[in-house]
Order: sequence, then C-alpha cells, then structure tokens
Amino acid sequence: MPDEAAPGSAGTSDSGRHSQSRGGFGSPLQTRAQFLKNWDWQSVISINSRACSRGGAQHGINTETGETCAKEWAQLRKEELTLGGTFDALRGFHRKAPFLFFNGNTFSFIGRELALVLFSDLQPVRKREVASAVAHYIAGVLDREAMAAIIETLSENSDFQPGDRVRTMRGSSHGTILRVLEDGSVVWRIDGSGSELISLPESLLRDG
Repeated sequence: MPDEAAPGSAGTSDSGRHSQSRGGFGSPLQTRAQFLKNWDWQSVISINSRACSRGGAQHGINTETGETCAKEWAQLRKEELTLGGTFDALRGFHRKAPFLFFNGNTFSFIGRELALVLFSDLQPVRKREVASAVAHYIAGVLDREAMAAIIETLSENSDFQPGDRVRTMRGSSHGTILRVLEDGSVVWRIDGSGSELISLPESLLRDG
C-alpha cells in the first residue's frame, strides 16, 4: 500500500511554514500535484476488503457503479489537481459507492493517509487533527468550508506572545497567554479562572 503521495509538504513556503489564504480554499489546499498517482485501483480494492473484514461485512464490487468508478479512478490518477480538489474527488467516490459496504471508510482512509504525509511538518497533535478533518469531510460529516477552516487554522504558526488570546484544540476552553517560558512552552490563564496552566504552543490555537 502506498505510504507517500508527493514530495514535500502541502502549502509550505521556503521557510517551511504554511502560507495563509483566508476565505475559501486557499493555500495549502490550493497546492497542485498528482496526489493519487501512487494509489492504483487494486490498492483501493484492498483497503475496502480490509475494512469489510474488520467490520464483518461482505466485500464486493457494486455491479452498477464499480466498473465505471474503476475507469474514472484510472484517469484521475493521471490528473494534476489541487489538494482540495483531490479531497473533493475522494468524497465523490464515496458517494458513487463502487463497493457493497464501507465506501466511506475506504476513501476516508486514503484522504487521511495523504494528509498525514502532506502535513508532516506540523506538530503531531495538529497533524492528527488535520487528518481527522479530511477524513470526516470525505465521509460527509464535515462540509467543505468547515474542513478548509480547520486545516488553515491548524497550519498557522503557533508562536504566541503574552496577551495573545488562545483556545484549546477542541475549543472547550478559552484564555490569554501570560508568558512564554525558556523551553518554548507557554503559561496561560483560562477565562474565569485564577489558575495558570502550562501548555505546549502547538496544543493551542489563536482565538479570534
């Protein structure tokens, strides 16, 4: 099974940081490449077969859509698409349902693996959140705008200064940076609390 999509990391500049483009599908989702070139249709079938085995379902090809999807996939692998367009295509294959069961799991898995490789420069916690957002978008749980917003937010630089407003990754707590320690971690106070917390900057997001 492929473990690599394209060299480098999506949307990074020469400095190694993700460039930003708010309002729609901006960088890094506008990065263009043949992101699916290493994933042939047989590898897609194998992914679905394993998903069915784990889920106790019958693996099989949908006789109404399977052959057409196989041909479309072969053509798609040759095309240079934006990363956002690639995720759109994977979501589309999920909806076309070329397999009897676990179509969402199959194409979400591919999207997740692509994200883990292409966003490898992010800190592990952010990389996992990006991959999760991509998988949920392909599965139909997130809409396009929400997925893009999550990816762009998580790709932001996490260099904080005292006074910066921040929130936790899931948004359950909001607060203010008090100081930055020598080891790079930050001390911050949750709104409405007198307690000071120490966190790694990559575990926090800018608030507002």
